[in-house]
Amino acid sequence: MYDSSNKRQKQQWEISFETWLNSEALDEESKKELLQIKDNKDEIMERFAAELEFGTGGLRGIMAAGTNKMNKYVIRRTTQGLANYINQQYPEIKEKKVAIAYDSRFNSREFAEETARVVAGNGIKALIFREMRPTPQLSFAVRELGCQAGVIITASHNPPQYNGFKVYGEDGGQAATDLAAELSAKIKEVDYFTGINLLSKNEAIERGLWKYIEENFDSIYLEKIKSLSLNQGDKDIRVVYTPLHGTGLFLIPRLLKELGYRNVFIVEEQAALDPAFPTVESPNPEERKSFDLALRLAEAKDADLVLATDPDADRVGCAVKAPGQGYAFLNGNQVGALLLEYLLGRLQEKGGIPDNGVMIKTIVTGNLGKKIAASYGVETVETLTGFKYIGEKMKEYDSTGERRFLFGYEESCGYLAGTFVRDKDAVISSSLLVEMTAYYKKQGKNVLEVLEELYSKHGYHLEVLESIQLENIAQAAEILRSFRDNPMEMIGGLKIEERRDYRQGKFFNMLTGKEGELLLPRSDVLFFALEGGAWFSIRPSGTEPKIKYYFSVNASSQKEAEAKMSALKNDVLARAAAAK
Repeated sequence: MYDSSNKRQKQQWEISFETWLNSEALDEESKKELLQIKDNKDEIMERFAAELEFGTGGLRGIMAAGTNKMNKYVIRRTTQGLANYINQQYPEIKEKKVAIAYDSRFNSREFAEETARVVAGNGIKALIFREMRPTPQLSFAVRELGCQAGVIITASHNPPQYNGFKVYGEDGGQAATDLAAELSAKIKEVDYFTGINLLSKNEAIERGLWKYIEENFDSIYLEKIKSLSLNQGDKDIRVVYTPLHGTGLFLIPRLLKELGYRNVFIVEEQAALDPAFPTVESPNPEERKSFDLALRLAEAKDADLVLATDPDADRVGCAVKAPGQGYAFLNGNQVGALLLEYLLGRLQEKGGIPDNGVMIKTIVTGNLGKKIAASYGVETVETLTGFKYIGEKMKEYDSTGERRFLFGYEESCGYLAGTFVRDKDAVISSSLLVEMTAYYKKQGKNVLEVLEELYSKHGYHLEVLESIQLENIAQAAEILRSFRDNPMEMIGGLKIEERRDYRQGKFFNMLTGKEGELLLPRSDVLFFALEGGAWFSIRPSGTEPKIKYYFSVNASSQKEAEAKMSALKNDVLARAAAAK
């Protein structure tokens, strides 16, 4: 039983719990919630022994009262830290602005309005969407409206009990390494209940510090997306779309209709903006199970293409009609490669590939796209995992003019064309996937045939991701230590050509003995380049007992690639299991 007496020295988490419980600023509902756990030491420790950590992009967690949970007090404190940063960083700007959006999750609107109240309380104009909108539209709003920052309340595809606070810098990109560190420091200076500058909604509106982003802003965003179109294909193609109970519903059907596509069918059961996501185990377009209802409708409508977006509509998954075989689910590596081939092919036809054009991908994204880019004379630049790093490179190229961004993607179903958004964008990607499918259909081709042509030209590429749950976070460190401390010459029957340790910031060429510095930011990731273009990478979760293994092989045939993959995956996972 929890002991709140003074007979022993109290732990910090006990003090933190009592501070919250006894605060006059705590609302009655939160107080009742904490009183219910006052005798549960383990639950109190779980909620108060740590603070929800602000990292690259922002913070995310389960909604409940406590310092290690998502709630309005954590939101207020985080926003106050952001406001302090803005006021210090931009003293010369008289009218500072922050764009604010939210998705379809529980408490998202409330958290967005709490954010706006604190922003306004610090003399900064809060520009807030009246209704939920996609994450990439928030990125666009930051740039288009000349804001110093942006915030969206979202937890992407996490389970229903989660929510998050995602921050964007003035360039429209996610708060990556440097900005995240500065904001984290500012947030830690703020108390949860004192030092928060807060206006009521009505007072903020009266002072002109709360302004709604009106619906005509949707048209501005969609017109920008339409400008990316490179071809007019078969407008009669049949498309099934599911927003998975999320924000894509507001824009994607409208965009496809305005682009002239006449046969777009919505999965009605998943068009309900239900924060419980009742029709799926997880609202994740990477997972085949999330397509069950969409595929049922696709069969009934004889659809050519099936699209699914996650609740905040920054990622899109797809399945395509496989003649005589139902529907084939495409993974993020395949979709990214297909979109890149389509975009570069059409640009080449128009003579529009710039000499300094660049494609950006993450280090754990497959290499088929890299080969496609090279075949068009386009350079590939690699970043750490996460689209925030792609956004960082876009910002760099904007300022230097050294390169021109053409396309960026990551294996987890995130893609971007154009530069007016600085994050993965499922609205843009959905329109391009439909356009690509329509283009090839007009030519009498199926998308799967195009993929096979790419495999014939560049080799059959196969990628697999294994996400392994561990007993505790320490096990992940042991696994990484084992691979670091026990150098291997071969694995899965393949020679190791290079080992890259992103935590140390060094690479080791196993063939030449050369060592050198890696140019990417430090991160606890190992990468092994193998003979024949194969590779694998190991990356632990920073917040939960989980570790991810990324595998990639290529060969002259699917059968050969699958055999290579089986040998590589089994050997790596066996070595990892022995290290735990």
